[in-house]
Amino acid sequence: MVLREGGPRIEVAPRPFPTNRGGLCQKGWTAADLLDHPDRLTSPLLRDRPGAPLRRATWDEALDRVVAAIRAVQDRHGPDAVAVFGGGGLTNEKAYALGKFARVALRTRHIDYNGRWCMSSAAAAGLRAFGVDRGLPFPLADLGRADTLLLVGANPAETMPPLLRHLADQRARGGRLIVVDPRLTATARQADRHLQPLPGTDLAVANALLHIALTEGWLDRTYVADRTSGFDEVRRTVAGYWPAEVERLSGVPVADLEATARALATVDRAIILTARGAEQHAKGVDTVTAFINLALALGLPGRPGSGYGCLTGQGNGQGGREHGQKADQLPGYRRIDDPAAREHVARVWGIPVSDLPGPGVPAYALLDSLGTATGPRALLVFGSNPVVSAPRAARVESRLRDLDLLVVADFLRSETAELADVVLPVAQWAEEDGTMTNLEGRVLRRRALREPPPGVHTDLEVLAALAARLAGGAPSYRRTHNRGPRPTPEAAERFPADPQVVFEELRRASAGGPADYAGVTWERVERDEGVFWPCPDPEGPDTPRLFTESFPTPDGRARFHPVTHRPAAEEVCADYPLHFTTGRVLAQYQSGTQTRRIDALRRAAPEGFVELHPDLADRLGVAEGDAVRVVSRRGELRAPARLSPAIRPDTVFAPFHWPGAARANSVTNDAVDPVSGMPEFKICAVRVEKA
Repeated sequence: MVLREGGPRIEVAPRPFPTNRGGLCQKGWTAADLLDHPDRLTSPLLRDRPGAPLRRATWDEALDRVVAAIRAVQDRHGPDAVAVFGGGGLTNEKAYALGKFARVALRTRHIDYNGRWCMSSAAAAGLRAFGVDRGLPFPLADLGRADTLLLVGANPAETMPPLLRHLADQRARGGRLIVVDPRLTATARQADRHLQPLPGTDLAVANALLHIALTEGWLDRTYVADRTSGFDEVRRTVAGYWPAEVERLSGVPVADLEATARALATVDRAIILTARGAEQHAKGVDTVTAFINLALALGLPGRPGSGYGCLTGQGNGQGGREHGQKADQLPGYRRIDDPAAREHVARVWGIPVSDLPGPGVPAYALLDSLGTATGPRALLVFGSNPVVSAPRAARVESRLRDLDLLVVADFLRSETAELADVVLPVAQWAEEDGTMTNLEGRVLRRRALREPPPGVHTDLEVLAALAARLAGGAPSYRRTHNRGPRPTPEAAERFPADPQVVFEELRRASAGGPADYAGVTWERVERDEGVFWPCPDPEGPDTPRLFTESFPTPDGRARFHPVTHRPAAEEVCADYPLHFTTGRVLAQYQSGTQTRRIDALRRAAPEGFVELHPDLADRLGVAEGDAVRVVSRRGELRAPARLSPAIRPDTVFAPFHWPGAARANSVTNDAVDPVSGMPEFKICAVRVEKA
């Protein structure tokens, strides 16, 4: 898009670009409305004592308070008593700097981010199958070339409308669109076929599709023999997934399963895409793996117009997970427990490798441990609002209240900021330079159009100021039985506030890693309209398409993994007889901190709701617009009923953008995937009552 500064306001206008072709959703068109919003924070806020209101403060006062509290907590409880929580919307530079700040300035292992709740299951499945995690290992334009496109748990018509231009290309070529979703969403209405499974049964559906492909002789035997390993065990596993049995489990008719398998296996080009509906489960990694197994058996990955991919869910959902704000990760998508990776990054950061902390814990485990005897006593939050977005949100809110110190950097008073001891006002998207990486692995430039308002600083400036204060006046490196090393004054120089300087360091830190940015420069990104990683050489090619000849695994082969269906972590019963699932609506985004403040978006989606099938509503005595309670073992939400035949009669749905009584995540289950740490947002057992 083109952004023009016309007088005192910035206007959003389209421009041709390969990914969105100038298209924006309503959220994009209204993005500039927040830059000068009356709710904008322009000075730090400070709480003098527990229970006191937040008051305006100077930057020196706020930063000194933060540093003094961090030192007091770490002196009493050790370096891991301070934690950092980031966001998938941060630029690459900020995500990188945040991971470095946690591990170098704070010396804590406790850092994770809200992207753990977004794409972590697909990331883990991709890593173990392909050896790398890139949302789409092919250019987005490939979607328009596919003869068959299978969308699993994805609703781009509401979550990323510009993507529909590529789907329109696909349909114009005569391609078929098949959608797997428990709801007849806006995307499913455009599909040639809609499979409407019971929430939590996608894995069984995928195994049934592979079972059918094998039975019908549609396996790409040459591809499997030459480019993969582990297929025989998968073959034995899926042999038990008879279509009739999977129909009983999922509710998807045998005829739909057979037609879908045929549509994928008997065409020249087919693409399978998963999104949150398949991934936000306690078996999310295995569910995605089942669809990857299907793609590999059909020989799809690495072929133009074919393959497996995952749709991202946040603005920098890909780049935000590549450079160190995950608990188990270092820049370049390196593992933090890999000795060679630790040596490389410690050398770039100028610290002894022994001073680099080890792995932390995933996001929900981190938040659930806050304020406890063994968990962190202080938390710094950048770019996230867990009071609304975390599962079992009331419990997380209670944990945040138990902290000795909560610091939130934001440009609006989110629900999490309302609980903070210190709130630091930071710049918005049009006020800072940087890069972001889209779902194709294409690194893009984001340019500052104006200076932040007086009294507002960028996140990089905040991190640099905190690092300088933490380093200043501290003794040399010293250790006791519970104290970590204190940084020396020269450590402050390790945190530049200039995003281009940070990016140059990111290039060095990522060099040789799976997400290698060494050959990516700001100048090249601008000249070429983005650069695809891996790109190790500034003068060499980038990589728009992965897996054309081999996979980045030790033997160059992709790996099959046998996976089996298992019930949801919480099954329905007499007291909680209905399935509950969550998702988004077109006019709102994530926790709604920004979009609920934009008049046009608030008018389009003014409040939360509970979607019920008319048959269920009739049994409950509920009419359109009646207030209803959705109750689980963890909490409840209250919102108006919206009756729709688009949802299954045994399932209810609520969007997760609203706080307070309509907070959907008061109800959701905090059971997590054992591999990815992904919570089970998409299914739990509830009852519905007329309020």
